[in-house]
Amino acid sequence: MRKVMLAAAATAALGLAGGAAHAESLKIGFLATLSGPPAVLGEHMRDGFLLGVKQADGKLGGLDTEVLVVDDELKPDAALTKVRGLLERDEVDMMAGVVFSNVMMAVYKPIMDSETIFVGGNAGPSPIAGKACSPYFFTTSYQNDQNHEAMGKYAQDAGYKRMIVMAPNYQAGKDSIAGFKRHFKGEIVDELYTKLGQLDFNAELTRIAAAKPDAVFAFMPGGMGFNLVKQYDQAGLKGEVPFLSAFTVDETTLPATKDTAVGMLAGAQWAPDLDNEANKAFVAAFEKEYGYAPSVYAAQGYDAAQLIDGALKEAGGKADKAKLMEAMKAAPFDSVRGDFSFNTNHFPIQDVYVVKAVKRDDGKYVTSAMEKVFDDKVDAYVGECRMK
Repeated sequence: MRKVMLAAAATAALGLAGGAAHAESLKIGFLATLSGPPAVLGEHMRDGFLLGVKQADGKLGGLDTEVLVVDDELKPDAALTKVRGLLERDEVDMMAGVVFSNVMMAVYKPIMDSETIFVGGNAGPSPIAGKACSPYFFTTSYQNDQNHEAMGKYAQDAGYKRMIVMAPNYQAGKDSIAGFKRHFKGEIVDELYTKLGQLDFNAELTRIAAAKPDAVFAFMPGGMGFNLVKQYDQAGLKGEVPFLSAFTVDETTLPATKDTAVGMLAGAQWAPDLDNEANKAFVAAFEKEYGYAPSVYAAQGYDAAQLIDGALKEAGGKADKAKLMEAMKAAPFDSVRGDFSFNTNHFPIQDVYVVKAVKRDDGKYVTSAMEKVFDDKVDAYVGECRMK
C-alpha cells in the first residue's frame, strides 16, 4: 500500500504533507491496478485523480484530503482483502477508482454493504448499472457497453456486413460484445474470447485472416491492446481488414504503437481535443504535471475528484451522508467531457464519439474526436435499477 497525502502546502511532488490539524478531514481509499502489463491504466486513473486533489490545494470540498492508493494487482481476492483493510483498519470515508470489472465485481458488494460512498473511476459492469445498483455508488466513467455501442452503430452506418468481434473472457469483455451487437445488425462471423491478460494473438489472427470479414471490432485494454495492434499489423491485416476498437487504441497504448496505430478508430466518451474550457485546462495541467498525454482513464479519475469536491461543497461537508449523496446526484462540477449528468442508477448520461489515433504536431500520439455517434447516451440497464 502506498499512502499519498495531499494538503494545502502540496507542491509538485505528491507525497505526505504536513500542516495544522483541522476539525474535519477526508480519507479516500483509491483502488487501482498498478502492477503488470495493465498498470498503465491504473497509473493514468490515479494521476488524474491526484491532479484533481492537488488543484484543490489538497482539500476536496475544503477538507484536508488524504488518499490511500492501493494496488489491486488485478486479483479479485487480493483486492477484496485490501478493500477490507481500507474500510476496517484505515476507516476511509470514501472509496474511489477500480479499473477492471472482475475486480469491481469482487469489491462492490462489501463496499455497498458497509454503506461507504464509492466513486468509480473506470469499470462499469452491467449488473451494478441494473439490478445491483446502489445509492452509495456513483461513476464518472461509463457503463461498460456504451463506447462499444458507438462502434456497433458506426460499423452499421459504414455499411459493414460481416464482422468478427473479440474481447477478453470476463465481465467487461462480455459487456463489450453485447454493446457492439446491440447496434450492429449485420452478420457476426466469429466471436473470439481470449484470456484476460493474453499477449499472443497468433491463433485469433489466423482465424481472422481465414474468415476475411469486412472489419474487426476489438476490446483489448492496456498491454493486450498494444500487442494486438502490433501483431495485427505484422500479420498484414491492417491494410486489408479495417480495425475498430474501444479501450485498445488510446493514450495508454499509442506511446508504444505509434505510427502502427495512426488512423485506427475507437469509441470513447472523451478525447484530449474536446472543445470545452474544463478539458483544455485539464489536458494542459496534466501534461505539465506528468509529462505525458492523458487518456480517458486519466480524465475519468480527474472527474471523480471534481465530483467529490463539488458535492462536498454543496453538502457543506461529509457529516450528513444523505445530503452528500443527494448533492452528488446533481453532478456539481464541470466535466472534462462537456455534457454530463447522472441517470437514476448514478451512471453517466453523456455523448459518445468515434475517435481517431493521430500524431500531434509536438510528436505525441493521441486520439482526436472524429464524429459524435450518440448525444446524451443513456445506458441499456438503467430500467433494471430499483432507484428512481
